[in-house]
Amino acid sequence: MYIPPANRVEDLAKIRAFIHSHGFAMIVSKEGGAMQASHVPVLLDESPDGDSLRGHLARANGQWQHFAPEREVLCIFNGPHAYISPSWYDAEVSVPTWNYATVHAYGKPRIEPDPAFLRTVLNDLTVKYESKMETPWKMAALPEDYILRMMGAVVAFSIQITRVEAKFKIGQNRSTADQAGVMSALEKSDNPESRMLAEFVRQQDENRA
Repeated sequence: MYIPPANRVEDLAKIRAFIHSHGFAMIVSKEGGAMQASHVPVLLDESPDGDSLRGHLARANGQWQHFAPEREVLCIFNGPHAYISPSWYDAEVSVPTWNYATVHAYGKPRIEPDPAFLRTVLNDLTVKYESKMETPWKMAALPEDYILRMMGAVVAFSIQITRVEAKFKIGQNRSTADQAGVMSALEKSDNPESRMLAEFVRQQDENRA
């Protein structure tokens, strides 16, 4: 991924936090000369010995059959993004651009055949996202035979992360006045994604303070 120095993020804690917050990944792999991608929620497991990802794919999705430790995959985590108009800048001469945040995690995938591993993945994903609900749903509420039937339709995997690239292109190269103009416009936008980007930028500023 092309990353200008001003947009590169190397703080591991910040990268981990981003993946935790934006855990719906695009997993890209290559088999022969063909590329394949799937969109799935994944969990990040942090470790001093190297971070890893866990998730599952539909058994009917043939991509999992290409997963092997000798075949690197790319997991793309996208954050908020928005069009940036030159009219928001203090500078008179400028061009449009697009601001965004993304993390690319490369790693070695493997299929996890242990049913206990798969059950833990499904439960952990459920707990993570149901915890935000007013009345959290629990997988244990399902009949056991139904759970086993559903588990038979998916395949668990893990990915040992070997390297990450993080890019937060949020106007760091612009003047203070230009950045203020962009933030004002994003915050007032009718587009929810634009307002989300503004909140993301604000969080980065607070973390730097």
